[in-house]
Amino acid sequence: MFGIYVTHPQVKIDANVPVPKWGLSDVGAERTRKAASSDWAKRLTRIISSDETKAIETAEILAVASGLSIEVVPAMHENDRSATGFLPPPQFEEAADWFFAHPEQSFKGWERAVDAQARIVEAFDAVLATHDAAAPIAFVGHGGVGTLLKCHLAGRPISRDRDQPGGGGNLYAFGLADLGLTCDWTPIEDWRG
Repeated sequence: MFGIYVTHPQVKIDANVPVPKWGLSDVGAERTRKAASSDWAKRLTRIISSDETKAIETAEILAVASGLSIEVVPAMHENDRSATGFLPPPQFEEAADWFFAHPEQSFKGWERAVDAQARIVEAFDAVLATHDAAAPIAFVGHGGVGTLLKCHLAGRPISRDRDQPGGGGNLYAFGLADLGLTCDWTPIEDWRG
C-alpha cells in the first residue's frame, strides 16, 4: 500500500506575520481542492500534519475527501529558520542552498539540516510504528523537511538536488511495506496513485 509526503502549495507571504502562521493563498487552496478530488485522496485512511497553518490547511482540505480528521504532529515542522526571520525570496533561496550544502552547520542560527532530518525521521517512524501497512497514509508538511525525509528514505546524502521543483504543492510516494520510493516529486493535482 502507498504512503505519500505532501508539501503545502502556494502561501500568502507576509513579512509581518511569522512564517509558521502563513496560510494558503487562493491558488494554493484551489490546487489542494483539485488534489482532494483525486481517487488517491479518497483512499486515505490517515492524514498526519505538522502544526504550521499552511500544512494544517492543506491537510484539512485533503481530509474532506475521505471524511477524516487530521492528526497534528508538532515535530514534523519545517526546519527552524526563526534566527533570521523573514528573508525575501532571492535571499531565502540562497540560504536554502547553503542549508542543504552544509548539513552539519547552521546557517546564521538556523536548525542544522542533520538535526531537522533526525527530527522528521523520528516523527515519521513513530507514526508508522502504530500504522497498518495496508492502509494508505499521507504526511502533510513542508518542502525542506520533506526533502530531508526523502533523502533518508532513498538512502542518499542530504542534497538540494532532491528538493521539489516549483516551490510547493508536490508529493512523493513510498511503499508502506518497505518504505521504498515509488514516485518522485509530482504536482499534487497530477498524481494518480
